[in-house]
Amino acid sequence: MKYFISDTHFFHKNIIKFSNRPFDDVEQMNNQIIHNWNAIVTKQDEVYILGDFVVHGSGEHANNILEQLNGVKYLIKGNHEDYLDDPNFDTSHFKWIKDYHTFEHNNITFVLFHYPILEWDHFYNDSIHLFGHVHHKKKEYLRKILGPRAINVGVDVNNFFPINIDRVLKIVKSRENQ
Repeated sequence: MKYFISDTHFFHKNIIKFSNRPFDDVEQMNNQIIHNWNAIVTKQDEVYILGDFVVHGSGEHANNILEQLNGVKYLIKGNHEDYLDDPNFDTSHFKWIKDYHTFEHNNITFVLFHYPILEWDHFYNDSIHLFGHVHHKKKEYLRKILGPRAINVGVDVNNFFPINIDRVLKIVKSRENQ
């Protein structure tokens, strides 16, 4: 199964207040996101992280979190990936690291990018754009502007869980039927 997640912000104390996250501290937030992830993702599943994985954490912090998480992990870089520059970070935790990625699933193109895009690859051919960055902000505005085939996979709008590809397809179908 393919899963998607964005904006975990591991080790970022200020994100709790900024995004009104229901956690008392960073340790509680980190532990809950790890627990949620591992509750649904198996070791064989693929997880596409669409940026802002660790914020204000070192390469060692990132290594420690990644070693606890199930799945084969891929990273689409966000605007807070400073740990990648730490010489102590082990890039082998990720199958690959990219700025942008597309793939086909059931004859549908999926476009992965940290930021919401106004118009993306195969936009007029029913492709689906997965993004993060905006947390819980501008939810209705973005849906109105970007349309039903752009899905925010950030933890703040998905109860701090990764979202699987089947759920993404159900959301798109439901939105298109409205």
